[in-house]
Amino acid sequence: MSAHVLMLSSSRKGSENYLEHALTYLYAHLGEARKLLFVPFAGVSVSWDDYTAKVADALPDFEVTGLHQQADPVAAIHQAQANGQAIVVGGGNTFNLLHNLYTQQLTEPLKQAIASGTPYIGWSAGSNICGRTICTTNDMPVIQPASFDALAVLPCQLNPHYNNYTPPGHNGETRDERLNEFCILNPHTPILAIPEGCALSYCHGELKYLGDDEGYVFVGQTKQTIQPTAVLNQYLA
Repeated sequence: MSAHVLMLSSSRKGSENYLEHALTYLYAHLGEARKLLFVPFAGVSVSWDDYTAKVADALPDFEVTGLHQQADPVAAIHQAQANGQAIVVGGGNTFNLLHNLYTQQLTEPLKQAIASGTPYIGWSAGSNICGRTICTTNDMPVIQPASFDALAVLPCQLNPHYNNYTPPGHNGETRDERLNEFCILNPHTPILAIPEGCALSYCHGELKYLGDDEGYVFVGQTKQTIQPTAVLNQYLA
């Protein structure tokens, strides 16, 4: 089976409520399925129980189960599809998320589940780990994972929450300058930059850009615009 993956840039869009903008994407991605196996490991300043409860409160039409609450998380990942569950990975700190996936030996089970067609939804950090590595995350490395290598659902890089705004008087690097640093060292690896409220869908072998705002592709010394509904299969090679 082919992957069935939704990669949301963010949990919020503008001033909307938590996950409000994501509902349309979730319903379209999941069809009639309403069971979610939630991975809260990106949470640092919130307990994983509270994080799971927050998602459940935001998605009252769904049955949300925390992966951390399972006696055997590896088995829970392997059995998600048979149990009618989609795997959902929330945002927070990408380094903490990947660290916990490695320490609990969940990276390979997740790759296998995604490859077998288990629906997957991520936002922010949960989308970051769908790229080749987490080297283009916006997060601070508060903990060191065993590797920066991620799930590699896509062979390129992702940058959720993309925004190149610079406040007046700010003298630090812009987002574009930071992404360009990666491109200088990795000139052949594209970065798909996704503004808040937008997403990528990878289903039935097709990678598609979703949302009302333009996205961007950084590769080498170029920055190209992604139009809404664009098919991006050229970045699957």
